[in-house]
Amino acid sequence: MLVHGSVIGAAATWSGQRPLDERFELIFVERPGFPPKPPVDRVDFETDAELVADLLGDGDHLVGHSYGGVVSLLAAARRPEALRSLTVIEPPATSVAPDDAAVAAFAAAGAELYADRTAEPDVFLRTFLAAVGSSFVPPSPLPPDLEQGAHALRVERGPWEAKIALDHLAATPFPKLVVSGGHHPAFDGICDVLERELRAERAVLAGYGHSVQRHPEFNDVLTEFVERAGALRR
Repeated sequence: MLVHGSVIGAAATWSGQRPLDERFELIFVERPGFPPKPPVDRVDFETDAELVADLLGDGDHLVGHSYGGVVSLLAAARRPEALRSLTVIEPPATSVAPDDAAVAAFAAAGAELYADRTAEPDVFLRTFLAAVGSSFVPPSPLPPDLEQGAHALRVERGPWEAKIALDHLAATPFPKLVVSGGHHPAFDGICDVLERELRAERAVLAGYGHSVQRHPEFNDVLTEFVERAGALRR
């Protein structure tokens, strides 16, 4: 089960993972507010975590990117008995590393950006993309799907508010994998803490910014991890 992050929906986020359907049954979660679903007035990680937790079947492997990684951490804590493994890709779960200067600065910058949601969608989107280390340059004017994604971004609850139950997750039996791109000190700091506190495996795939799942080695890394995790419960 794959959970996308901010701005773009599942189809665009996980386009590079489509070939994995030769080995696995893939479930692409389309979060409320993102195309092809209609716009919403509020995007909240707690609401989306409840949605994902309800969708989980017994023995699922959960994979979350960015904001979807925060959602996945929360969903995993809600229904740990359903999971066979958890993979998160650069989740902006800044609350796990409050003493890291880069993480604290990242959270403060995010809070400042979200404090004024009156900026035009394309301006808000470009500021956000620069903050997370994305190399994507959106076209101007924004096409309809991206404009809707920018709207969803503006009504998103800040991920720095998410409280991750690290002790609870660390006590769960399923394997965890934390993936980062080695491009941003705040994401590195968050992933370092998650790796340590969750006793997770770690993969660093550089060169693709925040879109680490687009790295040509990502599918192999994920497949090898998932297959080992699956074998543990047979």
